[in-house]
Amino acid sequence: MLRTRLDLDRIQAARRVIDPVYLNTPMYRCDALGRRLGCTVSIKLETANPVRSFKGRGTELVTGLLAEQGRTAVVCASAGNLGQALAWSGRRRGLDVTVVASVRAPVAKLDRIRALGAELELVDGDIELARERAVRIAQERGIRLLEDSLDIETCEGAATIGLELTSGETTFDAVLTALGGGAMATGVGYVVKTLAPGAEVICVQPTGAPALTRSWHERRVITTESADTIADGVAGRFPIPEVLDDLLAVADDAVLVRESSIITGMQLLLEHTGLIVEPSAALGVAAVLEDRDRFAGRHIVTVICGSNVDLDAYHRWVRR
Repeated sequence: MLRTRLDLDRIQAARRVIDPVYLNTPMYRCDALGRRLGCTVSIKLETANPVRSFKGRGTELVTGLLAEQGRTAVVCASAGNLGQALAWSGRRRGLDVTVVASVRAPVAKLDRIRALGAELELVDGDIELARERAVRIAQERGIRLLEDSLDIETCEGAATIGLELTSGETTFDAVLTALGGGAMATGVGYVVKTLAPGAEVICVQPTGAPALTRSWHERRVITTESADTIADGVAGRFPIPEVLDDLLAVADDAVLVRESSIITGMQLLLEHTGLIVEPSAALGVAAVLEDRDRFAGRHIVTVICGSNVDLDAYHRWVRR
């Protein structure tokens, strides 16, 4: 039995709380992409929802709980996708939402947070500085601080993806997930290792933001002084100890990929699936590109976790 903070009964119950617009997202085999990569590839499309990322599954649980408690406000730090999701879920339940983000976050993500009615505060630093400011806001205002990946609701919301992966007749050999703060990797990993233990759970992070991957391999928290990657959604520097403990229990491997492979992954997803994705969503494809022999002839599932990307930057990347 897996020793983690997650609970299968709670995850199954979460599907009754999460707005159905986030559930049962498309999953299909992409033969054209598979031929290019030398393996069978299925994609789980977590961008087919109002916030174009998987984060809404977790924020639905958090805001549902806050509404039950009679709470009226919540604050979070976000690289962009969590903030959009929290704004969407909070507006649905009449909550005042504040999002702290970096001035360097993609403009498309910041504009969407504002459009969804959240108060947006920008800091001149990275996501870690945004987290520090969010903590102060929560203390000053006496409101709930949502901490992505530390708050179990964010992990168990993401874990409902795992329920959908394992509920059909299709079997797979490995699931590849982007690794940032760890909510999706631990959530999906927990369900897959519980319900389909024969499948590998492989987490993928950029070489320019390797903190949690290094921590997994060293079995202790490793921090980095900086992060340098186009995959802004996974660019954390300070892994959360509780999340690392969960990840150690559910992940079979954690790998790093180069920026060039991420860009090629985005190009291949556009060419063979017609999908415009943000860099974090191409990490699974990048991992296959860098280790073809490992995946040759196997059936892999990769989670397309977000498509909120500045189009100008996207066009620069994919036209290289």
